[in-house]
Amino acid sequence: SRPVGSCVARGGDTNGPAAVYSIEKYLEWLKAYAPPEAQGMTFGESGPVPAQGAIAQQIFWYTAFTADSVKEGLPVVNADGTPKWRMAPSPHGVYWKDGMKLGYQDAGSWTLLKSTPDDRAKAAWLYAQFVTSKTVDVKKSHVGLTFIRQSTLDHPSFTERAPKLGGLIEFYRSPARLQWSPTGTNVPDYPKLAQLWWQAIGDASSGAKTAQEAMDSLCAEQEKVLGRLERAGVLGDIGPKLADEHDLAYWNAEAVKAGNLAPQLKIDNEKEKPITVNYDELVKSWSK
Repeated sequence: SRPVGSCVARGGDTNGPAAVYSIEKYLEWLKAYAPPEAQGMTFGESGPVPAQGAIAQQIFWYTAFTADSVKEGLPVVNADGTPKWRMAPSPHGVYWKDGMKLGYQDAGSWTLLKSTPDDRAKAAWLYAQFVTSKTVDVKKSHVGLTFIRQSTLDHPSFTERAPKLGGLIEFYRSPARLQWSPTGTNVPDYPKLAQLWWQAIGDASSGAKTAQEAMDSLCAEQEKVLGRLERAGVLGDIGPKLADEHDLAYWNAEAVKAGNLAPQLKIDNEKEKPITVNYDELVKSWSK
């Protein structure tokens, strides 16, 4: 598919009501519930913090940080090695609809460039077979707790270790993992577009811009990049092709006609009544 834009005006959703709602909710929770020092932390710095024992609940967990929370002797681990914490199904906001994704996960892959000399490409191919082999992957997964093989998830050693991983294995063995999506297959110039995101979220977090202003700025800057790529034509028939501009109502109607969900119209009441669900009932959604 060819990217048609980032802003709502071109059929994107970066500055749409759902996106702005998510940024506002993030800022609300960050300021109301997170430790004061959290506002100055980078992504990498914040990841291991829950393992220190001062965090009651974490709304989002990048599973790469799980290994930091299962080590013996930690405040969040019992004497018998079982965790004091539990993973739970991903929550969702007021704009979520049945069928939408509930989370994000990196999908690892190997890319061998056409320009790579044959001898190096062959060596890389052999190495790729080694590091993704059953034996190596089981060991790697026990150390890092990030999974790429179904055979590893099904390995008896993880059935044995599951009680000490707080629900991680149950989640990955269930259909719920399909609700976590990887990055799309066609994100033109990811480094440039991602860099713009961090600038925008920084402006929103500092109060320099409202959530709406930050997202408006973000999508406009992203479309400058998309426009340059389109004019250069370097990505051929999979490169950006910016759509004509219309209002939100137009693009929402187009989405509905196509059987899609976004961009959505603004919901009048974005503060729906929260629901408390028993944990044991909640994790039944992980059952096959």
